[in-house]
Amino acid sequence: MAKKESKKEKAGVDKVVKKVNKEIEKTSSQIEKLINDALKQFDTLQNQIQEPVRKLLREVDDLREREMRRFHEEMDRRLGELHDLQNTVMERLGLATNEGESAAEKVSKDAAKAAKTIEKAAEKTAEKTAAPAKKKPAAAKAKAKAKPASKGNGKAAPKAAAAKAPKAVNKSDLTLVKGIGPATAKKMQDAGITSIEQIANPSTAEQEKLQAFAKMKGFSDWSSEAKKLL
Repeated sequence: MAKKESKKEKAGVDKVVKKVNKEIEKTSSQIEKLINDALKQFDTLQNQIQEPVRKLLREVDDLREREMRRFHEEMDRRLGELHDLQNTVMERLGLATNEGESAAEKVSKDAAKAAKTIEKAAEKTAEKTAAPAKKKPAAAKAKAKAKPASKGNGKAAPKAAAAKAPKAVNKSDLTLVKGIGPATAKKMQDAGITSIEQIANPSTAEQEKLQAFAKMKGFSDWSSEAKKLL
């Protein structure tokens, strides 16, 4: 009895397995069919999309060619107009240049004539003035001798002395000292150094004030430069 029951159970399991296998095969075929249908629809849709795109690209290419052709034609036309205008301007400038050259030649000729006339007049004037000069050499020599006498009357000496007198130095202008600029002079005045004499011959207190500027370029020469001005 146990063997018969086991055989029945095994037969029942085989039937279930076969039934499940059939269902799987059936489901697989359905899925494969659905996939094939989807691929066909995708191909159809792709063809439907590609055709309008190709058409649009052709239209864009045609439009671009037309616009480029129109652009080149317009460019050629404008260049032709520019070339004609350039030729016209060059022709007019050529005429104006010729007229200007003729006018310049005329002016130069007139100037040459005027120069010759002036030169002749100057020669005549020189001849007239040279004749009296030859007749009066003694008077000229007498005048030449008389001039030094007038210089010896003592009036010219004060002028020479005045010319040699040194100019007065503005002792409050610190920038006269070599190496001191306007900004440094302002700082020195704020510190109490207001005269060139204070730099040339500083007191002990003034030396302490000047030490604040010891790092300035040329500081060591300020005193000697200030003494030169006094």
